[in-house]
Amino acid sequence: MHNLLSKPILILLLLQLVLPATSMSARIKDIAQIEGVRNNQLVGYGLVVGLNGSGDSASTEFTIQSLVNMMQKLGITVDQDKVKVNNIAAVIVTADLPPFAKAGSTIDVLVSSIGDAKSLAGGSLLMTPLKGPDGHIYAVAQGPLAVGALAFGGKAASVQKNHPTVGRLPGGALVEREVPFKLNPGSELSYRLARADFTTVSRIVSVINNFYSSNIAKAADSGSFKVRIPDEHRGNTIGFIASLEGLPVKPDTTAKIVVNEKTGTIVMGNDVRLATVAISHGNLNLVISESAEVSQPNPLGEGETVVVPQTEITAIEDQGNLVVLQMGVSIGDVANALNAIGATPRDLIAIFQAIKAAGGLHADLVVL
Repeated sequence: MHNLLSKPILILLLLQLVLPATSMSARIKDIAQIEGVRNNQLVGYGLVVGLNGSGDSASTEFTIQSLVNMMQKLGITVDQDKVKVNNIAAVIVTADLPPFAKAGSTIDVLVSSIGDAKSLAGGSLLMTPLKGPDGHIYAVAQGPLAVGALAFGGKAASVQKNHPTVGRLPGGALVEREVPFKLNPGSELSYRLARADFTTVSRIVSVINNFYSSNIAKAADSGSFKVRIPDEHRGNTIGFIASLEGLPVKPDTTAKIVVNEKTGTIVMGNDVRLATVAISHGNLNLVISESAEVSQPNPLGEGETVVVPQTEITAIEDQGNLVVLQMGVSIGDVANALNAIGATPRDLIAIFQAIKAAGGLHADLVVL
């Protein structure tokens, strides 16, 4: 009975020791990819039909020309001057072809109006070839759109929710051509990092070599590394790649503060540090209020009733608190100190810009 109880306790203790060490780690497959394994962008031009009067207007000539050309290919001759396209919209169709996509598999596509259509809701995309940069057709898209928006109204008012001129076709494109790619038949694999960093690539090489107890990995530069396939894995390259990409690595990043002046959003990295600075921040509020007083003559007296405007101006300046931040303080100390002076998000943006100008911010300040 004692042994049965001790095993779960031992497992919990081991998890407590392992989880904190790996909680900040990422898998190698999340920060690096085999060289050449990537998505390929596709694009095509098509028509969306079945719209309820929310399509392109008669002034969109390329929509009319596209419809006439399509009808002629179907064996129907029409007069271009008598064609109406208010139920049709010209669109651009885009998609990402994932690596190792096989013929017959499906991919998602994005459909965007390029004319003056008001909404694509309820429409269906006609057969649209999707081409790659080399001009070859790799997929064909067709099907009903999922817009997730609405737009309606009259001459005096209208209502719109979300964006009605862009829609998606989940699994709406059928892959017709495969992108040729083969894994390196030799004894070495080349990886590229999503974000080049000397510290990160050094950690990856160290983790791989320690896990396999051999110097099979080496860094080529800050953005790539190579791995030699061990002899015992030569016949199982896929299994070796799977075990390799599952190894946990703690990636390193540069210290950054990203601010968005439009929304007042501020994001600070964990490695942001400040030099010794003193910060004082105060707001000056100028309030101007106007009122009107009526001057009326006495009863039976001669005179006119006039309106006399009254203006009152009040200047209110908040008290500025001087806060001293010591060198090397962490992000938590920075947040506590700035909260102590009652700084709002927009105030913080101005404060960080001033600290950066003073040379006291040891991080990159990115303003969106």
